Amino acid sequence: MIARPTPDLDTLDRLWLTEAVRLREEHAGPLDDDEANRQARAQGGDLPALIEQRALWLARRDGLVEALLHWRQGARLGGFALALLAVFTGAGLAFAALGDGQRPVNVFWALGSLLGLNLLTLLGWLLSLLFAGDSGGALGRLWLWLSQKLARDARAAQLAPALLSVLHQHRLGRWLLGFGVHGLWLLAMGSALLTLLALLATRRYGFVWETTILGESAFVGLTQALGALPALLGFSVPDVEQIRASGALGGDLEGARQRWAGWLVGVLLIYGLLPRLLLTCFSLWRWRRGRAALKLDLNLPAYRLLRERLQPPSERLGISDAAPAQLHAPSAGAQLEGNAGAVLVAIELDGSRPWPPALSKGVADAGILDDREGRRRLLDQLSRFPPARLAIACDPRRSPDRGTLALIGELSRCAAATRVWLLQAPPGEALDSARLDDWHQALDSLGLPHSSAAPLGWLESGHD
Repeated sequence: MIARPTPDLDTLDRLWLTEAVRLREEHAGPLDDDEANRQARAQGGDLPALIEQRALWLARRDGLVEALLHWRQGARLGGFALALLAVFTGAGLAFAALGDGQRPVNVFWALGSLLGLNLLTLLGWLLSLLFAGDSGGALGRLWLWLSQKLARDARAAQLAPALLSVLHQHRLGRWLLGFGVHGLWLLAMGSALLTLLALLATRRYGFVWETTILGESAFVGLTQALGALPALLGFSVPDVEQIRASGALGGDLEGARQRWAGWLVGVLLIYGLLPRLLLTCFSLWRWRRGRAALKLDLNLPAYRLLRERLQPPSERLGISDAAPAQLHAPSAGAQLEGNAGAVLVAIELDGSRPWPPALSKGVADAGILDDREGRRRLLDQLSRFPPARLAIACDPRRSPDRGTLALIGELSRCAAATRVWLLQAPPGEALDSARLDDWHQALDSLGLPHSSAAPLGWLESGHD
């Protein structure tokens, strides 16, 4: 069948697959890409488009497109698992901060439980952003690892390095992984805030502060400083007397109970949830902006080498000499009209067999393919002008070797419909039944219909 563009792939996916093919060739050597190059040239376009079309064709052939879909499914499952972990982590932080209500809550110990890990990881992300480039931190690496494991596809192992390489080339890794990391912490802080409100609404808590080496003025100043921004949003802040009373053994805790609760909720919202929300939105904005500007990096050495194969000098420079008075007529593979709807071609027939058979006007004869140049010329023509119907005549007295089967497969992918004609033996000869069975099995594996009956009627009308 005719090679068509892979559906449902956006710009990132196409660049991702192109990079996966490049990395694969870099580590395992050049791939067999004659047909891919031919299909890319038939599609046309500038060099980035040709490189991309070649890579997508190879990705379809080698199963990388299916692996990409599996990887994306694994990424979604990994993200969902991490989101659940974040929700339970946030709830656990709130329970650890307030306890069971049997004893007063140390407000600064509770605040450290709610915000300490969040602020430490935020500081680590900022340091990695400055010194480690596109690092996404431990959560980012964990998400990539989970995505690969949940994909359950050995071919998907090539995709994570390819994705990181594409993102690194455009300096987008920090924003994609940053969006994931800040989004998870946003879920955790949101879960902690909701759990905190639920506990404060259903249990009776008292709040105290305790110290051995610090003075009372340090806690008063710190409480008022942390409560300044929440107070602008209407959250309550304990006054000086209530703060002092909360530090005294046996002090009056009842009057300050609601104010301490409001202060704790406000501090968690302002210093825990709000920074993560802003960084999540900022990372998402930078990611979308950078993603819209993605393009192929033609400065990579592998792509400079591909230029000669995808854009030969004769195509890039145009015609430099006048055409000769008479062109050389090739002996194999006749010149086809661009609008030929049905084509008959034979592969390696000996001279004792008369060829071609009588053909109607609507069927084009592509001759006998018996050399590399004839094959290349015909495949180029069929790639540019795909016929609706193609019949391939083969001599079943020959063994169905891998080269012949590969050629049949390439020819079949250049036409909308293909049939293989297994020719009868010449008079006085008999076909080897074992060899004929080999042909049938090989063609069945290619998914091509085959018969010993001449498909000339099908070529002419499209039906038997």
